[in-house]
Amino acid sequence: MLIRVEIPVDAPGIDSLLRRAFGRDAEAELIRRLREDGLLTLGVVATDEDGGVIGYAAFSPVWIGGEDCQWVGLAPLAVDADFRRQGIARQLIYEGLDTLNEFGYRAVVVLGAPDYYSRLGFIPAARSQLHCRWPGAEAAFQLFTLADDALEGVSGQVVYAEPFDQLAP
Repeated sequence: MLIRVEIPVDAPGIDSLLRRAFGRDAEAELIRRLREDGLLTLGVVATDEDGGVIGYAAFSPVWIGGEDCQWVGLAPLAVDADFRRQGIARQLIYEGLDTLNEFGYRAVVVLGAPDYYSRLGFIPAARSQLHCRWPGAEAAFQLFTLADDALEGVSGQVVYAEPFDQLAP
């Protein structure tokens, strides 16, 4: 298995993985729209020995109070059913965090299972007076800071790119 930044030839495999993993088209369409709109900050893939995509993590820009604070959102994250419970998702996330840190991004937010993401170092965003637009998501909305001062002067609603408006959490 290889974990790396996605390249254009991976797009069909990513599309197929997302449709299988989520059992619907919404996440694949989300990634297609983010790509078309130039809003896919980073995509990280896990590939098998034949180069097939077996895991994927996407990162796209988010805004706080209408400002670009060099933060991104992690979504979607998917691993093929045959390869789950092997630490692939964790490796995808950490590779993404390392790459984003190298590029100077300041923080990452995610809407996901608190028990899982807290083991990876994410903390509740509400602790820093940050929230998302989805009601009842307080426990699931979490953040990971990449820069020591990422939270200075930042609070309020974190807004995802427009293509996320079509996707239910």
